[in-house]
Amino acid sequence: MKKIGYGVVGLGMGMTHLDLAASNPNVGYVAYCDINEERMARAAANHPDAVPYREFDEMIKDEKIDIVSIALPTGMHAEFTIKALEAGKHVLCEKPIDINVERGLAVEEARIRTGKKVGLIFQNRNNAVIREAKKNIEAGKLGKLILGTFAVKWHRTQAYYDAGGWRGTWAMDGGGSLMNQSVHTVDLMQYLMGDVESVQGHYTVANHAIETEDLSTSVIKFKNGALATFVSTTCCNPEGGTLIQVYGADGTIEINGDVLQKWKTNDSTPESEAEMLAKYATGNAALVAADPTLAVGHKSQIDDMIDAVINDRDPQVGPMEGIKAVRIINAVYESSRTGKVIYFD
Repeated sequence: MKKIGYGVVGLGMGMTHLDLAASNPNVGYVAYCDINEERMARAAANHPDAVPYREFDEMIKDEKIDIVSIALPTGMHAEFTIKALEAGKHVLCEKPIDINVERGLAVEEARIRTGKKVGLIFQNRNNAVIREAKKNIEAGKLGKLILGTFAVKWHRTQAYYDAGGWRGTWAMDGGGSLMNQSVHTVDLMQYLMGDVESVQGHYTVANHAIETEDLSTSVIKFKNGALATFVSTTCCNPEGGTLIQVYGADGTIEINGDVLQKWKTNDSTPESEAEMLAKYATGNAALVAADPTLAVGHKSQIDDMIDAVINDRDPQVGPMEGIKAVRIINAVYESSRTGKVIYFD
């Protein structure tokens, strides 16, 4: 079997892509690209056999590369994904797909036109406890969904926003605490709760010198009749975690990050509930230690993308699925600016 060639552009989060791609047994050739010399030097030290590029346009001419990971600022995702597709490469793009739905749809059009594969990084779907929650919700174990409460209560310093010059800008970050820090949790909200009917939101700049928001609140109504609240902020000091809580007529699931905090389904017993809490009480790390075959985090999606190319199938999360979170986030922003409820088709 021919081994895959893998290229990475952007060596911030992309360094993780590079490390994981290089460690995959089905990858036989690795290349990387960045304009930051310090990052390039670190990549060279860690991967002496990988091929360095200073120009993205040159890297995507490399015929040995089959897949390119795009790990650049958000506002560059669609442009560079489309360039790579048109150069004949499959693409795995970091979250989110871009800063608005229109650019996401341009990626989908390019995917169809070129016949190449596009995957989106939403690795938290593969958290072990999220997999279990999704399975039970889909099986109706919580009964009719009634309420979701989701909150990303993080802390970021002003120095964090000042570094690099693109964070907290509308043009390159597409938003602040909601688009950057919370997009994964927005994705999990719609993944667990279902399709959205309407959004009403508010945002503000509470404690940073940035263009975009560092605090948002919103109410989401789903097509199944359930309601949810969503809070995003980078102003909590100390941080308050990432809350993922789903309530149905027959049960409750409460999660903080990748740790289960409460579990009840329509067929659970006090004993089975205690077993679930014990199993998922310490998150992914303990579960992976117990079962090394359990792929979570970025590894799960990089391995999935490589396998999708080898076996000619769709990656786990494609452009149209990735667009959903961006649409919800932009609806919160639009609702806050206009004072209106934003209705989805």
